[in-house]
Amino acid sequence: MDLSQVLGGLPPNTDPRVLADYRGASDAGVYLLDGPDGRDALVQSVDFFTPIVDDPYIYGAAAAANSLSDLYAMGATPITALAIVGFPKKGLDFAILAEMLRGGHDKLHEAGAVLLGGHTVQDDEIKLGYAVTGRVGREDLVTNREARKGDRLYLTKPIGTGVLATALKKKKLGEDANLALHRNLVSLNRAASEAMLAVGIASATDVTGFGLLGHAAEMARGSNVALEVEALAVPILPDALRLQAKGYVTGGLRTNRRYVDDVLHIEGVLDRNLVDLLLDPQTSGGLLIAVAEAKESRFRQALTERQAAAARIGRVVGQGSAKIVLR
Repeated sequence: MDLSQVLGGLPPNTDPRVLADYRGASDAGVYLLDGPDGRDALVQSVDFFTPIVDDPYIYGAAAAANSLSDLYAMGATPITALAIVGFPKKGLDFAILAEMLRGGHDKLHEAGAVLLGGHTVQDDEIKLGYAVTGRVGREDLVTNREARKGDRLYLTKPIGTGVLATALKKKKLGEDANLALHRNLVSLNRAASEAMLAVGIASATDVTGFGLLGHAAEMARGSNVALEVEALAVPILPDALRLQAKGYVTGGLRTNRRYVDDVLHIEGVLDRNLVDLLLDPQTSGGLLIAVAEAKESRFRQALTERQAAAARIGRVVGQGSAKIVLR
């Protein structure tokens, strides 16, 4: 669900300390700590989802990593978190819940954040997520609205988690692909975010429910630019394309197609399954980062120094209208 559609009828925020809110498809809310002229800001976000893997520890770690990605996309350092839990009163061992929370706690600790508490409700369907808070200097704030012509586009994680998770639920996922899915879900975007800050990147977003092309569309609209994405340059999780072709897709694919319909232009002949995979809803996906040409070499060096990976998948080719050219 796009929360901005639900909140669109509310009066807009007029507090000058609010730098980002539910308007404009920002990855998180941003609030200046010391008044409208303050230099430090709080960055806040919340996310939760139902289990997409069988291992409760991995599920918990993925839930934390997924929530933290919104902070990392905006250049913020995570500081605190609150857990949000739905769990059945009967029928499941509470040891499962303990493992879920242990996984989340360990991932938050890896990020340098402190778990302060949370809230649990009885629910027939398991749910887990985190409300997270980070801190960023105003001059270091990264948004999805500052991409400029000439920028190079980098993606920090392979895509395909939605397809693999769907295949897993149907018991059609091989061991190697399952392990790759686990690694991708629990991997933090911390090192890539630190690399962004090291070289002064202005624009990025994290790739989650709207898929790679959906979040690229948000960057294109927010920055009023045309993006060119090389489909074959996008890193893909093992077996994801084959499983996509076999129909192991999520219910969100159709919604994501509609979400990009007004900006997506396909050049040449592309495999329809590959195009759809670029719309696959992601959980704990990577960062899509727009890197100025003059900073590209330093950005790649900053990634190497932090042992972080990122693939160059395209560039910003125009200014003045929102568009994605997929080729």
